Amino acid sequence: MQYSQLGTTDIKVSRVCLGTMTWGQQNTESEAWEQLDYAFGQGVNFIDTAELYPVPRKEETQGRTEEFIGSWLRDRGGRDKVVLATKVMGRSDGSWFRPFTETTRLNREQITYAVEQSLKRLGTDYIDLYQLHWPDRPLNLFADSRGYKHIDSEDEISLDETLAVLDDLVKEGKIRHVGLSNETPWGTMKALHYAETKNLPRVNSVQNAYNLLNRLYEQGLAEVSIRENVSCLPYSPMAGGTLSGKYLGGALPDGSRRQLFTGFTDRYQKDAVDDAVAAYKTFAEEQGLSLVQLALKFVDTRSFVTASIIGATTMAQLKQNIAAFETSWTEELEQGVTRIYEKYPDPAP
Repeated sequence: MQYSQLGTTDIKVSRVCLGTMTWGQQNTESEAWEQLDYAFGQGVNFIDTAELYPVPRKEETQGRTEEFIGSWLRDRGGRDKVVLATKVMGRSDGSWFRPFTETTRLNREQITYAVEQSLKRLGTDYIDLYQLHWPDRPLNLFADSRGYKHIDSEDEISLDETLAVLDDLVKEGKIRHVGLSNETPWGTMKALHYAETKNLPRVNSVQNAYNLLNRLYEQGLAEVSIRENVSCLPYSPMAGGTLSGKYLGGALPDGSRRQLFTGFTDRYQKDAVDDAVAAYKTFAEEQGLSLVQLALKFVDTRSFVTASIIGATTMAQLKQNIAAFETSWTEELEQGVTRIYEKYPDPAP
């Protein structure tokens, strides 16, 4: 296992970060523990979760993922050997997330409440990386992220107000470092500006979608990551399982997310996705690789990437995913991926 520095912190994280969003919905507590045991046995030291998880979000399951991690930490010990990341929700409807409001916001009252609940569920007194799951200001995100659509909002909570709350939590020792997620170059640079001019916590990471079907991170944020030393932590490097090839030709495997949760992977069901996936699959096999190896190693070899967040619902998937990081990347692979990308640029932003 290889390790990289997380932003400007003194933390070294494994190049593989274990994603957890299926735990408590598709995966039981014992299955979550099995994944954790295996991953840490392979040298993984980095776990990513969120107060929202598992997904799709439901009132009866919300928070279970953090609880499963907490029970594992209590049983196994070694909290100081784990880099634990979680996230607080941005603006969203959902009456069950806060007892005092039906809309989640990134203000003092809500962030303070959220971090206390996450600490309780995780069974720890500090979080290594606390991330804003998405901004408070309205943005077109997730399944509708091609192009910028400006949405005016008179009541948005500014980044400096949010960072001031996080600053207090850092001083209290409840969180160590701060990160962003589903963020833009403007938002990232604005947060860095406030850190410099108002002595607020410096953001050390950005967690956005990035994979062979969605390389929008390269259009602005990649330069920010490198020049400003803000770690890119790409989620969905397998495009929600699409880059395994299992959905090619309209296939809908039993137990897959696309089969279980209609609409959940809409961002990966757009025009040209199948053609792009088929092209990458053919190329990978010509090079003696699986599509999984090609997809995961491509992300791992980007100069702006610090750790890829992988997720799995079965142990076979988890083992295949972690093993893929041992693949050797060659100039021939780079050129082949580039040729396909030029033909099918970002079909699933």
